[in-house]
Amino acid sequence: METINIILIIVGVLILWIIFTFNSLISLRNDVKKSFSGIDVQLKRRSDLIPNLVETVKGYAKHEKELLENVTKARTSIMNASNKEDIKTMAKEDNLLSNGLKSIFAVAENYPKLKANENFLKLQDELSETEDQIAASRRIYNENVTYFNTKIQTFPNNLLASMFNFKEKELFETSEKRNVKVKI
Repeated sequence: METINIILIIVGVLILWIIFTFNSLISLRNDVKKSFSGIDVQLKRRSDLIPNLVETVKGYAKHEKELLENVTKARTSIMNASNKEDIKTMAKEDNLLSNGLKSIFAVAENYPKLKANENFLKLQDELSETEDQIAASRRIYNENVTYFNTKIQTFPNNLLASMFNFKEKELFETSEKRNVKVKI
């Protein structure tokens, strides 16, 4: 009788552990999805601002056509990668877009009327704010991914994670290692 009780207690504890671990993995996976959505929202916000910026700059800097086309292409690539939840491509195109935006603001230095344009200044401020929000969203996403990946890699959680096919998530890595500073 006593052996049966011990076995029942062990089985009960094991079942409770499985339930608790499974639920915590689901919760962490959902946190990763939610934080990815935060990045996505900010990238889309920036993408929505870019056509206005391009049109404003076009009027002043007609011979900067290639730069404006590259920014537009990077914007489109980010949107496509976002729809596929392709983190690597999003990060790569985000770097290209950030560099393109820096180039646009550098080009603006050569056009005093553009630098003084109220619409351009407003767009520049909005993009700067959006860049800060993108960086914050990336940090949150990467923290959630790191926590999730650690949870599914550690023993004994890794046994349950592999049994229920939980896969590691990719970090949103950027080659940009410093803050983007925009000067007027």
